[in-house]
Amino acid sequence: MTWSAKQYTMFEQQRTRPVRDLVAAIPDSPVKTAVDLGCGPGNSTEVLAERFPQAHVTGIDSSGDMLIDARKRLPALNFELADIGTWAPAQPCDVILANASLQWLPDHATLYPHLVNQLTPGGTLAVQTPDNLDEPAHRLAREVAAQGPWAAKIGSVKHNERHTASYYYELLSKHCSTVDVWRTTYLHPLADHAAVVEWFKGSALRPFLAPLTEREKVAFLHEYQARIAQAYPALGDGTVLLPFPRLFIIATR
Repeated sequence: MTWSAKQYTMFEQQRTRPVRDLVAAIPDSPVKTAVDLGCGPGNSTEVLAERFPQAHVTGIDSSGDMLIDARKRLPALNFELADIGTWAPAQPCDVILANASLQWLPDHATLYPHLVNQLTPGGTLAVQTPDNLDEPAHRLAREVAAQGPWAAKIGSVKHNERHTASYYYELLSKHCSTVDVWRTTYLHPLADHAAVVEWFKGSALRPFLAPLTEREKVAFLHEYQARIAQAYPALGDGTVLLPFPRLFIIATR
């Protein structure tokens, strides 16, 4: 299952707004080293570098396609190809940013404390993850996968673990001096129902589409869009408001 920078950045403005809100909440303290863990095409890395212009900022991602775009966008910064699930820096960092990346990884009970342990004393872990598995867009993807002729291939596809705000607060409070957790639902205006499908093709639909043939992908997306149109009524001008809940965490060691 590969990532497409082109597909992901179709909605860059909307995808970047949450990371701006997240990075703005990082405490004002001296930052010498900052890492963007799961940097994608570099939009989040750019926000991090703007927030801490004196810091040495590194972007890390497991997708070579994403890193090509990130290096074009920010040629002065350092980007590395690595598995963010097993990443450990040579030296502790002052800030670790993980924007819409950790939800793709398992074993959060181990992963989150591991990341805190990579921080300097007083350093900050800043995390944003989509909190929308119960939203119609996800529910309908699971239904189409389970009910179509491709059910044997993708009927049991599940996204990696996600937990409640209280789970992460309790987990991180054992390792951090302060933990701030909040949830925001963004209402993204998209051009039409086809745009909603394009949005999720760049993220949540990837595990469903990857095993399918091209013909199956077309049929899957056709059925998915039909159900999306019922679940998200268009406004008078055809615009569709896409509710998108996200969970935010600022944890200081």
